[in-house]
Amino acid sequence: MSNQLDKIKELIERRTEARNGGGEKAIAKQHEKGKYTARERIAMLLDEGSFEEMDMFVEHRCTNFGMAKKHYPGDGVVTGCGTIDGRLVYIFAQDFTVTAGSLSETMSLKICKIMDQALKMGAPVIGINDSGGARIQEGINALAGYAEIFQRNILASGVIPQISGIFGPCAGGAVYSPALTDFTLMMENTSYMFLTGPKVVKTVTGEDVTQEQLGGASVHSAKSGVTHFTASTEEEGLAMMRRLLSYIPQNNLEEAPYAECTDPIDRLEDSLNEIIPDSPNKPYDMYEVIGAIVDNGEFLEVQRDYSKNIIIGFARFNGQSVGIVANQPKYLAGVLDSNASRKAGRFVRFCDAFNIPIVSLVDVPGFLPGTGQEYNGVILHGAKLLYAYGEATVPKVTVTLRKSYGGSHIVMSCKQLRGDMNYAWPTAEIAVMGGAGAVEVLYAREAKDQENPAQFLAEKEAEYNKLFANPYNAAKYGYIDDVIEPRNTRFRIIRALQQLQTKKLTNPAKKHGNIPL
Repeated sequence: MSNQLDKIKELIERRTEARNGGGEKAIAKQHEKGKYTARERIAMLLDEGSFEEMDMFVEHRCTNFGMAKKHYPGDGVVTGCGTIDGRLVYIFAQDFTVTAGSLSETMSLKICKIMDQALKMGAPVIGINDSGGARIQEGINALAGYAEIFQRNILASGVIPQISGIFGPCAGGAVYSPALTDFTLMMENTSYMFLTGPKVVKTVTGEDVTQEQLGGASVHSAKSGVTHFTASTEEEGLAMMRRLLSYIPQNNLEEAPYAECTDPIDRLEDSLNEIIPDSPNKPYDMYEVIGAIVDNGEFLEVQRDYSKNIIIGFARFNGQSVGIVANQPKYLAGVLDSNASRKAGRFVRFCDAFNIPIVSLVDVPGFLPGTGQEYNGVILHGAKLLYAYGEATVPKVTVTLRKSYGGSHIVMSCKQLRGDMNYAWPTAEIAVMGGAGAVEVLYAREAKDQENPAQFLAEKEAEYNKLFANPYNAAKYGYIDDVIEPRNTRFRIIRALQQLQTKKLTNPAKKHGNIPL
């Protein structure tokens, strides 16, 4: 009997050692940086008491560079499963207190195991990255470990949701796993991502740059678009992940989750009847429109600080989760450019992969002109958004509020890209181009022969606007299904989504398309 008790005692001691990570000193150091440990993060993220750990006693197998003497149970990563709002998720959290969270062959095996499990179970994977990179002592084995993880990220893409939290350093090869996942969240001031660090940059290019300037949260949220969310505290970041998952199904075979809705379906929003300015060149705030029509004004914006001329994010209509794509006339007049097209295109493809209906709110004057955009491949980037909308088979509801001109009209979920319900406000202007530009083309020769060319062109512009700067010309051809009163927008979107719940549409059989990358 005592022998059995001794063995149980040994188990408890081994568990205590494993849970202690790199030891009290290393944990204190982590706390001093304003960072929590891997286990503390998992406890905050998951429902209380739901975490089931796997591979607690795994140790590395490396004997080079004195590594045979350095063994920590768990080998620098905590893996397992638990629940968020009662729904199963798989998780791995790198433990910076153990060899700076560096990736070994065995760490990658632990991570791959839970990714394989998540794929079998059809449940989301959350990765919390806090690592010094590849464990140099292991050489090629560490690189092979990264590649094994990336391969699983690729196979799981579009099958189960994948979310990355960057809660510390993430450099070199390590950055590719977050880049392959659906959403990335970075911590302000304590996390960074880059392929090559400041020292290498200085050596190769002579450029002096800090870690924050090179790959901090502010850089990736506003300039590169690499990260989708930022948070100022770890508590805020983990709460954001929980909120994000509430809009997303468990896998690609399930419907997006419903929430109970107490906001009346037929709530009229009279402010919308007056929100569009009389002058077509004056801006208004699209956030006000979104807030007015979604359930309880709740909107989880994605990539808020990147390419602000387009807005993307999640909301609910009568409890149903939807993805919203909206031009923002308050920023660069809501024009589409390379970055806005990429941002919206990727979001549309995510929603389509996971059965989340897409609501598009359109006020777009065109694509941003100039050599900067053309040299940057705006044609290809614009085609990405066009491709994403045209490929999507989920319910698509489009509301044109004001401008919808030329090529930008087409790429914003028009009828011919299989938009299911396309509505317009009475203020909508759907045409090849704006009146001023159109008459310059149509009447340039005639204007030269007039006594007062400016007055002649102004009259012709007024005629053009009467003919085309309205939604009725498009409605006449059935390209707009109905012209609606702005204050009824919420009700009409909800009715459209209810009608589209049984939508069945499949694309031609193929291995995969060749999206213009």
